[in-house]
Amino acid sequence: MIDFTLETHLDRSPTEVFDYITDPARLPEWQTNTVSSVPEGEGPMGVGTRLREVHRAPGGKELPSVVEVSEYEPGSLFALRVIEGTPVHLRITLEPAERGTRMRFRAFGRLTGAMRFAQPLLARVLQRQFAGQLATLQTRLA
Repeated sequence: MIDFTLETHLDRSPTEVFDYITDPARLPEWQTNTVSSVPEGEGPMGVGTRLREVHRAPGGKELPSVVEVSEYEPGSLFALRVIEGTPVHLRITLEPAERGTRMRFRAFGRLTGAMRFAQPLLARVLQRQFAGQLATLQTRLA
């Protein structure tokens, strides 16, 4: 099973951080392996919203996926579950902190079939990748 949590501090309010990280158009700015993220359908972001995403894997291969917002509490909680693609789900919590926001970023999931043998390696790769993305997010929101 893949399950890890990363934590960072951002020098913006929880509301500002939430608005930035939940804007699909801004995702490629801080998740540097994201090629695109496009909502399916119309309407505001919320529980049940689906996004078609394309991510670039090592070696340049593009991997499409569909994710669904599973938790959505403006300013404090945002979670995505994978509907189509590698089943690694995300849960982000935001808490007010001295001079900004404490952000916890959890990635979790269980690979099946032959891919289950790659879980330990994928967990390490994803942890490094997401740590880099959080560093980019810190820079973007500085």
